[in-house]
Amino acid sequence: NIGLQYLSMGITCISPYFLLVIHTLRYFRTASTDIAGFPAYIEVGYVDGVEFTHYNSESKKAEAKQDWMKSFAVDNPDYWEMETQRNVVNEHVFLVNIGIAKERFNHTGGVHIIQWMFGCEWNDETNETDGCNQHSYDGEDFIALDTKTMTYVAANPQAFITTLKWNRDQDRKEYRKHYYTEMCPSLLRRLVNYGQKVLMRTELPKVSLLQKTPSSPVTCHASGFYPHMADLFWRKDGEQLHEDVDSGQTLPNHDGTFQMMVDLRLEVTDEVEGQYECVFQLAGVKGEIVTKLEKRNILSNAPETRKKIGTIAALLVVVALVVVIVVIVVVIMRRLNRSHGEGHNFFSPPRDLWPLPSVR
Repeated sequence: NIGLQYLSMGITCISPYFLLVIHTLRYFRTASTDIAGFPAYIEVGYVDGVEFTHYNSESKKAEAKQDWMKSFAVDNPDYWEMETQRNVVNEHVFLVNIGIAKERFNHTGGVHIIQWMFGCEWNDETNETDGCNQHSYDGEDFIALDTKTMTYVAANPQAFITTLKWNRDQDRKEYRKHYYTEMCPSLLRRLVNYGQKVLMRTELPKVSLLQKTPSSPVTCHASGFYPHMADLFWRKDGEQLHEDVDSGQTLPNHDGTFQMMVDLRLEVTDEVEGQYECVFQLAGVKGEIVTKLEKRNILSNAPETRKKIGTIAALLVVVALVVVIVVIVVVIMRRLNRSHGEGHNFFSPPRDLWPLPSVR
């Protein structure tokens, strides 16, 4: 999940239609130096947060990451060859660009990374589209494209030269406009159509309240939801809270679903129980999952909780030992009864040997 990890490294692109049914197409390109065991160049493509294509400088081949892309390839037989050739060219360009970036920042050896995230989104209810194009160097924003005006904006002085060059190129500007208004949305619609059984499904999460200690924030954690467009927040008296709240990122799970969390800085007392609630909302799903802030709903590893767990465990061990002893006693008694019925006694010789015969 390299592409999604990049979102925490200075590259973001948030849909303005957050909880509506928005489909997204994102490509993440990365060039790096001196990272052992990591390809020098990678491109990963995601549709609705699901990886569907992958290329790296070691395999030298663009490959499908979803079964439904096989049907897409049948109807577009030249697609993977074109993707491979495009990436071969981009690999060379990116490795040159990372050298230029190092010069701009007066860097020599060591680990350095340049990244480019671009793509588009489409609202299948309103048919509105939007684009996204951002570059970063060593995890910091470098340059971004304003897709409304099709002009680049520098994030730091080292990017000014690049913005001047790219903004003067009218052919480049016309191509960008065509790509973000026509080409990218068209490809996105086709991909969604081929992968709709996977991409259009919905899965609700398990929502839990967690707290390390009684003085720690209360964490509301939702895991196992799909799609990734969701909202998780704290609410009091019907109003969403913005103060004393810390929201985390949406992160991928290994099974293709997602997880997220939000913290509430609050001392949980008897007076506040039931006044607060954690709310989860999922794009395309009516209704919401509401979890009341009550002590009984909070999972904790506080000393009191550990003590209770230890006590319960000890009681279970005692009960288990009692059961074992009872079983042993029952088995012995049954054997005793059986032996008595056959004319034998465990504590005396068999009847045919007692009393001893007379000695004549």
